[in-house]
Amino acid sequence: MSKKILALNPGSTSTKIAVYEDKKELFSVNIEHSTEEIEKYENISDQFEMRKDAIVKTINDNGIQAADLSAVVGRGGILPPVKSGAYAVNETMIDRLKNNPVAPHASNLGALIAYAIATPEGLPSFIYDSVAVDEMEEVARLSGLPQIPRISTSHALNSRAMAFKVAEKYGKSYGEMNFVVAHLGGGISLGAHKKGRMVDIIADDEGPFSPERAGRVPCKKLVDLCFSGEYEKKDVQKLLRGKGGITAYCNTNDVRDVIAKAEAGDDFAKHVWEAMAYQISKGIGEMAVVLDGEVDAIVITGGIAYSELITGYIAKKVGFIAPVEVMAGESELESLAYGTLRVLNGEEEAREYCE
Repeated sequence: MSKKILALNPGSTSTKIAVYEDKKELFSVNIEHSTEEIEKYENISDQFEMRKDAIVKTINDNGIQAADLSAVVGRGGILPPVKSGAYAVNETMIDRLKNNPVAPHASNLGALIAYAIATPEGLPSFIYDSVAVDEMEEVARLSGLPQIPRISTSHALNSRAMAFKVAEKYGKSYGEMNFVVAHLGGGISLGAHKKGRMVDIIADDEGPFSPERAGRVPCKKLVDLCFSGEYEKKDVQKLLRGKGGITAYCNTNDVRDVIAKAEAGDDFAKHVWEAMAYQISKGIGEMAVVLDGEVDAIVITGGIAYSELITGYIAKKVGFIAPVEVMAGESELESLAYGTLRVLNGEEEAREYCE
């Protein structure tokens, strides 16, 4: 019997959803959330009802009722470190993501919404390849302050999925190859993938600035800003995540707008997108060092990778390290659905989340 799976991926400014029947995509929709809509909510968790209602309406408009589904899978949020693969959503996970999240992030809503849609119908709900997948080597965990250990938070789902596809293109398995993967979206993260493990990452607050994130900023200046008396904690958090990066410089989170302005002769807009691409290139070099320079391919993925201007700039900078493979967009929904299908078919076992 075929299985219908709803996959959902809450991002900073949109919620991507798709319904699959086994491995066939029935439909996919990117539900956009305007800056004005998002800013109505003080906390990301407050967006839960708005996003859930939008998802239910969208699947209903496409002829699917929740009762028609076999399972619902959401993008895994920022949990304490977990392993790769599938986890069944349970009350312990819900409580953690809702009441005590490791960090505020739109992906935290994935499990909450999946559970809310599935449970009333008696359906299972899952997360797959959580943002919190942690396979880092111990040497990578020291930050320089014992009070602030480095933790693994990255776009693991899409990064791993694209690395799998590139490995297949090369006629090898993911576990046979070394990759540096750069995910370029509303947030930017990079990873060093060594023979099937993400042994180190650059999180979206540790490296390049992005459309909405400030990225790695000078620590001493940040401390001065925090204690200047001009900002409350929530204001500084918003500057770092939500109103930083491209948004802070150009008053938009759409890189396409910035590029259009640059091509129309706006020198400052050109300076900003080049600075972002420059920082991404530096991050790729950093991850190449983690792999001792033994890099089989550099994978550039995410929505920003559709820009040949930006990927061309990066490729010129880092092409001496390894071949550059551009895998524009995201296959996260497909990866979520396929992973869930393996669980439903008994090919993979979902883990139980506990603390």
